[in-house]
Amino acid sequence: MTDRNSGAVRREWRGTARGWGPHGNERLTSSTALVLLLLLALETLTTLSLRSFLSVHIFLGLLLLPPVALKLASTGWRFVRYYSGSVAYRLHGAPRLPLRLLGPLLVASTVSLLASGVALITIGHGGGTPLTLHVVSFVVWGVLMIVHVLAYLARTVRDGAADWSCREDTVGGVG
Repeated sequence: MTDRNSGAVRREWRGTARGWGPHGNERLTSSTALVLLLLLALETLTTLSLRSFLSVHIFLGLLLLPPVALKLASTGWRFVRYYSGSVAYRLHGAPRLPLRLLGPLLVASTVSLLASGVALITIGHGGGTPLTLHVVSFVVWGVLMIVHVLAYLARTVRDGAADWSCREDTVGGVG
């Protein structure tokens, strides 16, 4: 590789690295949230007639696992970077206090809901403790999720949609 090419590679790498900070993390979280909104809306609709749509409910539940894991990872990364003292994340700021207090409850109810769903698939959905846990988790999760979605919907649509369109203000390195 010549010096001319290595300079171009360094500039490209710097452009990519700019997308790794709090702004890139926020955009990743927002884009993932848009996918989750669609999948969660469909999943919730299947509960209206669960007997008829049980196979669709199970399929969508399993399909939710990767984007939920990605959203938990991206928000967990922000949490760790902020509370470990990263200057960029500290300057970006923390979520509002009520949402920070809601976060651990939402994470716990989400993990409980998905884990109990996987348990029902694994051991059968005849009832008992896993089904009760799944139903209770869904009710708690539903209330918390409504608050979470209402708090972040405008920003999620604005930031998430920007990454799904062909505009010039995308995060560095998106290509």
